[in-house]
Amino acid sequence: MKFGCHLSIRNGYLGAAKQALAMQANAFQYFPKNPRSLKVKDFDQRDALECQFFCKEQGLESVGHSPYPTSLTPLDEEKRKAVIDSLLNDLHITEACGSIGIVVHFGKEVGHGNPLASYQLMISMLNQILQQWEGNAKILLENRAGVPGSIGTTLEELVQVRNLCDYPEKIGFCLDTCHAFASGLWDGENWDELVEKAKKLDYFSELKAIHLNNCKYPTRLGKDRHAPIFGSNGYIRLNQFDQVIQTPQLQDIPFILETPKEIIPHEKEIAMLQEKWG
Repeated sequence: MKFGCHLSIRNGYLGAAKQALAMQANAFQYFPKNPRSLKVKDFDQRDALECQFFCKEQGLESVGHSPYPTSLTPLDEEKRKAVIDSLLNDLHITEACGSIGIVVHFGKEVGHGNPLASYQLMISMLNQILQQWEGNAKILLENRAGVPGSIGTTLEELVQVRNLCDYPEKIGFCLDTCHAFASGLWDGENWDELVEKAKKLDYFSELKAIHLNNCKYPTRLGKDRHAPIFGSNGYIRLNQFDQVIQTPQLQDIPFILETPKEIIPHEKEIAMLQEKWG
């Protein structure tokens, strides 16, 4: 099993990879640049390539995460251009680092009671970005944590948006377990049903990363508050996580912790994951 966590690039991309290895992780996630800005980064190409070679040598998998202001449904033209330029920059960085791709949150609804406008805007944005991209790194669409009925909370939406894009081969998925639980996509009791649905939709073939997070609140409240996998802070039980982690279709996919490290340090939590499921 591939277990890891989100790490800082304070010491560079290679530094993050070396930190992952020191933590006994075999996967990690990172922000390619300042997580609070869409400003394009003139990154250190040598550092990124050294990260790529190091990961290949050590058997490490990595994935980038787009900055917080990234939105696939911006209404403002200036913001739209900034997001497109930023995501192309993210793709170039993740490609240089040898990463699977860049995680991007599914867009928010922009029209009152008219989700179709939001889907159309998302598809237009993705097409504009991907028509300019020829690398191997993918955009990885992540499911949202909204209340049931919010856009971006079902597998059908994720798959359909990908299918309707001009470049579906450049798009994959990232499944966040906290978001799935918060939205009611996965309520802890319906994993078998969700697996069957994913098979029918061919979702698993494009699933490239999993954010392994517990949820601080009960299912279907739409609250995106992460909790550790182990302990009493979360509502998802270990036997429910066991169903997910033991799923055959997920055996080669990296599981990335985004849990609060001040409660359980990530190094300790990774060791616990390896001991129980590794």
